[in-house]
Amino acid sequence: EVQLVQSGAELRNPGASVKVSCKALGYIFTSYYIDWVRQAPGQGLEWMGRIDPENNGTKYARNFQDRVTFAADTSTNTAYVELTSLRIEDTAVYYCATRGNSGDYWGQGTQVTVSV
Repeated sequence: EVQLVQSGAELRNPGASVKVSCKALGYIFTSYYIDWVRQAPGQGLEWMGRIDPENNGTKYARNFQDRVTFAADTSTNTAYVELTSLRIEDTAVYYCATRGNSGDYWGQGTQVTVSV
């Protein structure tokens, strides 16, 4: 069974950084891209970009090119997103997702709250 298990909620001050993990279970980690998506309160889903765990190739959405870094560790089958210089408006639920042969799979989401 394919599962994506994310790390727990985070609380940060503006200007800080946060790193969210996404552990892949039940499939060969290098087989599929990992996408990162976020949803701010009252807003729709916003695609942040993706990483190919096979070669760590990345694609970033234009809004996130300067402050976001994706990584993938094939020794632990875990993908990461790091967001720096956090702003209040980065408060959101962050999701990892993958599209496999049997369908789309999502992590449970990680709440990131940026507050003074």
